[in-house]
Amino acid sequence: MAGNRTFSMIKPDAVRDGHVGSILKMIEGGGFRIVAMKLTYLSAERAGQFYSVHTGKPFFDGLVSIMSESAIVALVLEKENAVGDFRKFIGSTNPANAEEGTVRKVFAKSMERNAVHGSDSDENAELEASFFFSKMEQY
Repeated sequence: MAGNRTFSMIKPDAVRDGHVGSILKMIEGGGFRIVAMKLTYLSAERAGQFYSVHTGKPFFDGLVSIMSESAIVALVLEKENAVGDFRKFIGSTNPANAEEGTVRKVFAKSMERNAVHGSDSDENAELEASFFFSKMEQY
């Protein structure tokens, strides 16, 4: 996966607000190819496992709560320089600081409800994708 694949997730607030189709259209319009996709739910326990790197941080409990509110869409995306390009494509974690036209500028409600997740490294993209997709399911 390194280099040309990344993991993303459309978060519960964006799913609940009916933005999945629009976000997927933006992703494909941005030159990313959807390699794997799954609509699923995260229990609080699974959300805590996924975001375990943030355990003990002040925002951890709120993040787990938000991520287990309703359905998410897990995605594996492909494009040259996928991780870096996708991070730029989705915009700053804080939508107030996101560039115009980015996913978060368009769909995020707040820093906590920022519509999408994007992996921050090739290594984390692989780990995060394997959290939702078995090797057999992937690609």
